[in-house]
Amino acid sequence: MDLDIRAIHTILPHRYPFLLIDKVLTIEDDRAVGIKNVTMNEWFFQGHFPERPVMPGVLVLESMAQVGATMMMNLTDYRNCIPYFTSLRNVKFRRPVVPGDTMVIEVTLIRMRKRMGKIRGIAKVDEQVVAEGEIGFSLIEQKGEGG
Repeated sequence: MDLDIRAIHTILPHRYPFLLIDKVLTIEDDRAVGIKNVTMNEWFFQGHFPERPVMPGVLVLESMAQVGATMMMNLTDYRNCIPYFTSLRNVKFRRPVVPGDTMVIEVTLIRMRKRMGKIRGIAKVDEQVVAEGEIGFSLIEQKGEGG
C-alpha cells in the first residue's frame, strides 16, 4: 500500500506546519514505512540553526509517531481519533538530520490495547540510523462540532 500526501490527509488530523511525513510506502498489520523529505524550506530551519541547519530531534520523533499513527488509524476503526504521545523510552539520536536528507522511517507495533499502544521507530538517512526509540500513544476520540 502506497499513501501519498492526499491519502495521509484523510487519515491524520495534522496540517502544515506539523504534518511532517510526505509518503507512506508500506502499511502492514504491525509495520509501516514512511518518508520525510527534508528541505531547506522547512519552517524550523529559520531558527534551528540558520547557519548550520539541523532538524530538531523532537520533530524526528514526531515524524516517527506520524508514520505509526497513520498505520494504526488506517488499519483500525480509529479514524475518528486524534493520536497523542503518552511516553518516550530508549530514545537515541545517532546523527543530525540536515537539509537534503530523505528520512526513511520504519515503525513496528509493539502492543495495542483498546486505544493505547506502543511502537518502535527507527529513522534512517542513507541506510544509517539517525534516531530510534519507543513511542507510547493514546488514540482519543474527537468530539463533534460544538462539543
